[in-house]
Amino acid sequence: MTDTARETAPATTATPTFPYLDASERPQDDLQKHVNGEWLKTAEIPADLDAYGSFIELRDKSEADVRAILEDAAAGSQDLGDATVAARIGGFYAAFMDAERAEELTLAPIEPMLAELDAVSTPAELVRLSASWQRYGVDGILAAGAGRDAGNPERVLWHIVQDGLGLPDESYYREEKLAETLGQYQEHLGRFLALGGVEDAEQAAADVVALETVIASHHWDRVATRDAQRRYNLRTREQVVAEMPLIAEAIDGWALTDDQAAEIVLTQPDVLPAMQAALTEQPLQHWKHWLRAQLLRWAAPLLHSALVEEHFSFYSQVLSGAQQIKDRWKRGVALTNSCLGEDVARIYVQRHYPPQAKATMDELIEALIEAYRRSISTLEWMGEETRAKALEKLEAFRPMVGYPARWLDYSDVEVDRGDVVANVISAAVAEWNRDLREIDEGPDPEKWHMTPQTVNAYYHPLENVICFPAAILQPPFFSAERDMATNFGAIGAVIGHEIGHGFDDQGSRYGADGSLTDWWTEADRTAFEERTAALVEQYSALAPSVAPEHHVNGELTLGENIGDLGGLGIAHQAYRIWLDQQGITESDDVVEGLTGDQRYFYSWAQAWRQIVRPERAITLISIDPHSPAEIRANQVVKNLDAFHTAFGTTEGDGMHLPAEQRVTIW
Repeated sequence: MTDTARETAPATTATPTFPYLDASERPQDDLQKHVNGEWLKTAEIPADLDAYGSFIELRDKSEADVRAILEDAAAGSQDLGDATVAARIGGFYAAFMDAERAEELTLAPIEPMLAELDAVSTPAELVRLSASWQRYGVDGILAAGAGRDAGNPERVLWHIVQDGLGLPDESYYREEKLAETLGQYQEHLGRFLALGGVEDAEQAAADVVALETVIASHHWDRVATRDAQRRYNLRTREQVVAEMPLIAEAIDGWALTDDQAAEIVLTQPDVLPAMQAALTEQPLQHWKHWLRAQLLRWAAPLLHSALVEEHFSFYSQVLSGAQQIKDRWKRGVALTNSCLGEDVARIYVQRHYPPQAKATMDELIEALIEAYRRSISTLEWMGEETRAKALEKLEAFRPMVGYPARWLDYSDVEVDRGDVVANVISAAVAEWNRDLREIDEGPDPEKWHMTPQTVNAYYHPLENVICFPAAILQPPFFSAERDMATNFGAIGAVIGHEIGHGFDDQGSRYGADGSLTDWWTEADRTAFEERTAALVEQYSALAPSVAPEHHVNGELTLGENIGDLGGLGIAHQAYRIWLDQQGITESDDVVEGLTGDQRYFYSWAQAWRQIVRPERAITLISIDPHSPAEIRANQVVKNLDAFHTAFGTTEGDGMHLPAEQRVTIW
């Protein structure tokens, strides 16, 4: 790159693909600000949101597309395909949208449940009632659900996980810097419980916070919970009951048969005796106030405005900084998506997923897999025994693109346009029963864990599946019509990231068949951990610009940071492979003055264009395994030689990282 180009940056005028380039910022100093600078200067976070950027703009589009579908369905449109599906989603949405009825009913829809709670007279009854409400979606004393057995992914077992906190994480109950938030939470609970019919609500709120503080003191932190081997603890029912006798009441409340509860996986086994002690030693009335709070938290979005606003005031305003409650239609879209997502998806993909997208995605995925294959085959730090296992796992990867091969059946869900609470319960119970059937019948290999209208992607280690829903396969991440360097830099890096999760610090503990198994030699694991330790150190030194005193937890974010590093690096190799396959030389791949590599890295930074409220940034630092978007945009590229070559960075540039400090893993 010439010195003149270095002074003015590679593109002196914005192209349609990169509309927010800021010539006053050099990519050698701050890639994020150079690519997104003009947007960052004027962008504002909408009042009902806690962050805004590329992902959220695309999510807003999906939200609006689904709104159109649901409003057509609610109006009885005959242009939606399956009439039964349309009636179900239309009725569900219409029931939620009837705000006037919600105001009239106030607490009436949950009064039978409140009466059940009032009748509780023993800890055993409380545990059983709480577990039975979990079938409706109410948070419980312990989280529970069906999932693949990490020891044998060909079967599904019941899993039990620590739970019971009203705040996002156990750290909120012990860290001094979060003490103010804990106080605000107690004040919120007082108002909340008063709305729920509790007479001395302030004292009840104090009792709930004291109880949750006891529960939190026994919780594993998020770093410990990330450990795949530590959190896999297979037990018999008898062993679980021995550790927590009251769990027998929960098993009944969860409606498990003897066979379904014969073997159980415990994520944090030492939490069980602690919960047994808390249930028997803490006053029952405190537990009843606690369970009332769980019920109100679940029901609040479905009921009258006083509860909606109080719930918003803490969980959206205090914890995330949002200034305004989302429009009712947005909340209705989210609720319908969560309860009847694949019914909605049937119509969504017909309207918004072009067939040619899959062909281009297949091409990208094939190139990414080949790039990983070549990289693994030549890694200097990995021995042949581990290499063979890694390649075996890579070959077993199964991509899911666009939408499922088979839709979920919601025929068990009963929808009443006049009863939104009953509709939510019916949908939740149907989902619960579907999960229980998997324990009996085995896992569904075609099951998706996101809806096609979700702007996201995932890797599932027990299934060895990478999934890319239709909604993310749009600009700025992907378009079948735009140049491939830009596609590789955005959706290609996302694909690479998700594949990379199969080889991150935890995903690498699962074999090709999804089982939790140690397929590494000791020397190779040591070499791998030396590299990941350097990555932990890099990220732990960083903090979001809106909350500079809250540093990234490099251990908590390690898996995602490995995914970013491997994904972006491998996607770049895949782009070069694609060029070779097309017979295109790098020097020929220039568009409006930008080389392919420059467009590649611009596209990466564009995908992470985001601003966030300080309150939300602080919350995410505590609980989110992802690094902040601004850090993801800039930090990972510093480790790639290709970035420094593309922009000619030198010592003293803001984006320069000495070669000996750069981390390469895959």
